[in-house]
Amino acid sequence: MQSMATSVNPPWNRARYLDLVPSGELTKRAADAAGRLAHCELCPRRCGADRHRSAQQTFCGIGAHAVVYSFGAHHGEEDCLTGRRGSGTIFFSGCNLRCAFCQNWEISQRAAGREMEPNELAAVMLALQARGCHNINLVSPSHVVAAILAAVDIAARQGLELPLVYNTGGYDRLETLQLLDGIVDIYMPDMKYGRSDVAHRCSQAGDYVEVNFAAVKEMHRQVGDLVLGDDGVARRGLLVRHLVLPGGLAGSMQVLDFLAAEVSPNTFINIMGQYHPCYLAGQEPPLDKRPTAAEYREAVRGAQQRGFLRLDRRLSGAS
Repeated sequence: MQSMATSVNPPWNRARYLDLVPSGELTKRAADAAGRLAHCELCPRRCGADRHRSAQQTFCGIGAHAVVYSFGAHHGEEDCLTGRRGSGTIFFSGCNLRCAFCQNWEISQRAAGREMEPNELAAVMLALQARGCHNINLVSPSHVVAAILAAVDIAARQGLELPLVYNTGGYDRLETLQLLDGIVDIYMPDMKYGRSDVAHRCSQAGDYVEVNFAAVKEMHRQVGDLVLGDDGVARRGLLVRHLVLPGGLAGSMQVLDFLAAEVSPNTFINIMGQYHPCYLAGQEPPLDKRPTAAEYREAVRGAQQRGFLRLDRRLSGAS
């Protein structure tokens, strides 16, 4: 007789949102999020726009329905997300940040793409699952949480069972993240800055550091450290991205100090060195140049000195 302590199918092998379907809790969460669109406070901007009426008054430029720029099996993400069959990425248009160096500015700042009703978005998720993708990777989701929840509710009742990746710029409101507790499996936030003055200058978000640090703590509380399956593919947990900026603008040591002291030394961190000037970066020295290899190595060394062993290093682009 098999011991009850041995699990053939550990809890992290099952998408969390599936446990909320039978009770109707997932439907309730979706309705709660939708109800907040009439005076929107879903993200830290708290612009108060009625997103049912118009997208023009919103900071993000998006109305009640998500606008999807593209979707497909993506093989350019971290290895633990792409595996052999790719990560099922859905790129949402619009953004709640104004990063001067945004590498996807056509998507984030111009809201290019096609508006999708929840049932259409659900169909996209199911199609990505049918293609064999390892997960549903929601890229820039912070401002379209209501649309995402509505779609997941529909898709889950039609057979969706892949883990959800919340791939965010890291500017997320705690109250909204709490709506996602028990729904998101993998949180993948950016930690862009360690200094508020730089966040204000580069992303028009002077409270980014305060908001981001609190959000990452909440994400970790919900899902814990990153757990990989036997195939090396992520099943649940926190994965942090930190892009090294030229001139020390990213405040790498402040970010690493926070993660070590307030989150977990077992945090999986992708320290990225592929920054290159684009969008408005040419008008904002030192953003008009690439970080040096020495600046990148300093960030990696800082992580190692603080005891971080789970590092994904991407140096392409550092000069």
